[in-house]
Amino acid sequence: MRCAYAERKTKETDIKIKLDLDGGNVSINTGIGFFDHMLNAFATHGGFGLEVTVKGDLDVDEHHTIEDTGIVLGQAFAKALESKNSIERFGSFYVPMDEALAFSSVDISGRPFIVFDADFPQGRCGNYDCSMTVEFMRAFAFNAQITLHVKALYGDNSHHITEAIYKAVAHSLRIAVSQNSTNSLLSTKGVL
Repeated sequence: MRCAYAERKTKETDIKIKLDLDGGNVSINTGIGFFDHMLNAFATHGGFGLEVTVKGDLDVDEHHTIEDTGIVLGQAFAKALESKNSIERFGSFYVPMDEALAFSSVDISGRPFIVFDADFPQGRCGNYDCSMTVEFMRAFAFNAQITLHVKALYGDNSHHITEAIYKAVAHSLRIAVSQNSTNSLLSTKGVL
């Protein structure tokens, strides 16, 4: 079973995440409506079972809640993929959403890195600060130990751009974690 549980409690946030890479229940509650919507889209389009409960210091702002959720989700992802045998390892995907187009490419490499290129014409989507998208993706990529490239090619609506990004990342991860028939590690080094 490729599933994991991770939690993190600080003075700023209390986060519990259950992840199943092969599907299952989806239940998201972060206290930020648009972020819940994005994580729901991430789970649905990735084909992941995902249960997220977050209590954050939203009286300050949403930064700690969103970034720390990325940290814990990344940790759960790394645990669920403790054995990287028989996975495709790489995945890339484009997602169009109305006038917006986003691209994601991932390598489950054990080497954390992110390249993020996106502009958001409107600064907010509801109570979600669009500038937090890169913070979430960076926290996720570094804690999941993956290389992640994300680009919003164009778009006029920040909601569409942000949602296309989350969905593109989910699809690229779905491809990368899918199992192949080699039953071996896809690495010339023999280790990831």
